[in-house]
Amino acid sequence: MSTASEASDLVLHERHGGVLTITLNRPAQKNAMDHAAAVQLAAALDLLDVDRELSVAVLTGAGGVFSADMDLKACAKDEMPVIPGRGFGGLTGTTVRKPLIAAVEGWALGGGFEMVLACDLIVAAEDARFGLPEVTRGLVAAGGGLVRLPRRLPYHVAARVLLTGEPLTAAEGKEYGLVNELTPPGAALDVARELAGRLARNAPLALAAVKEVLRETQGPNERDAFTRQDALTSGLFSGEDAREGARAFAERRAPV
Repeated sequence: MSTASEASDLVLHERHGGVLTITLNRPAQKNAMDHAAAVQLAAALDLLDVDRELSVAVLTGAGGVFSADMDLKACAKDEMPVIPGRGFGGLTGTTVRKPLIAAVEGWALGGGFEMVLACDLIVAAEDARFGLPEVTRGLVAAGGGLVRLPRRLPYHVAARVLLTGEPLTAAEGKEYGLVNELTPPGAALDVARELAGRLARNAPLALAAVKEVLRETQGPNERDAFTRQDALTSGLFSGEDAREGARAFAERRAPV
């Protein structure tokens, strides 16, 4: 049976069997995240982990876009889409025990791409684009981009994305192993749900154990990596380059 959530309008969730579909639902803002959306996404992830009938979740965005980073208007009011201890969107710093599949249409930018990287499998439409433009604004991708992207891509490919701020196409993502399944435009969610159904046929405890072992044995522990990253980059976020990057972005000009 499929049931839809009535608990929120910024993040929707719908279950079908053992699969939970979570939809970022701010299409007018290209699913840019604000604090309220982060809180609701965190609640949906908590539901996934505590509900014994759920084995896997698909994360997607409404309106043909996954997520265009953070909501700058909300940020101007100091309403950041970050939850202490849980990271951007309530996801990037969270340990989610059960598998997550990203279904990506359109753009996944900045924190949006970092939420994709926090997922275990990625299904993307052929016209999807992934980008971490933080360096163009005097910042770094500290929500998981710096830590996770070199674990998902060859070093020199990850370095190009992180150092230029230029986007990666879905076809490139498939070529380098970042994207599991490439679909025609508009089909990412259907294919991701089919893949989720295949996972959900397996034993839930085994799925969680596989994910935990993968997370803990692929190079340095992620939590330790984030701690080291923060020590090296924290000063950037309060520096003049970051302020000029934000002003230039808001004024639609090249930064000085």
